[in-house]
Amino acid sequence: MRASSLFRAGAALALALGPAAARAADARHPLVIELFQSQGCSSCPPANANLIFWAARDDALALNFAVDYWDALGWKDTFAKPEFTARQWAYARALGHGEVYTPQAIVNGRADVTGADAGELAATVRREDRGAGGPELSLSAGVARVGAGAAPPGGADVWLARYDPAIRNVSVKRGENAGRLLPHADVVVDLVRLGLWRGEAERFDLPAKPDPRLRDAVLVQAAGAGPILAAVKQPAE
Repeated sequence: MRASSLFRAGAALALALGPAAARAADARHPLVIELFQSQGCSSCPPANANLIFWAARDDALALNFAVDYWDALGWKDTFAKPEFTARQWAYARALGHGEVYTPQAIVNGRADVTGADAGELAATVRREDRGAGGPELSLSAGVARVGAGAAPPGGADVWLARYDPAIRNVSVKRGENAGRLLPHADVVVDLVRLGLWRGEAERFDLPAKPDPRLRDAVLVQAAGAGPILAAVKQPAE
């Protein structure tokens, strides 16, 4: 997608958001948008463009998960991992869906939309705001700390997502997007479950980072791919 097209997509989304959405989250409590997509899916580039807009916001954590079930259809996604597909299936079960699809954007672990329509995504962000609840969550010096609070009956999973904050352009040679140069933002490289939070203050040590260019994000999420209770991301340097 050309830079001018990205600008137009971002401008349209900004208009759709309006002033109310700007109050939905802040840098310490970012809203979470998880996009499940594939380079082999011709419907995914508009959703990637919308995610690029969100990735630039301090009050949002945008995570780009490449799934692998398109890989046998002409083009093998260069970022896809089976564990990302497994996460999407976990959301499908939690949301009562019988199947998965691309593109799919999950907002705060609470609702899904295709992510390709800027206005629809903005409306979902407003509707699915986490509010003021959830435990305090901090990230520093290789440690995530979750404060005490009310935990869901089954506890909450604590996830570490490591992602590349750079725009990564992929030249697709085959499949539905053959001949296109596709930009991606905040591509998730690793997803690690750190443990379970049951309501008491907890400390979770992060594994060593294999690449200093990657950024860390931590999610506290009701077990079983439920609602996200808290999120934090490593600030830009």
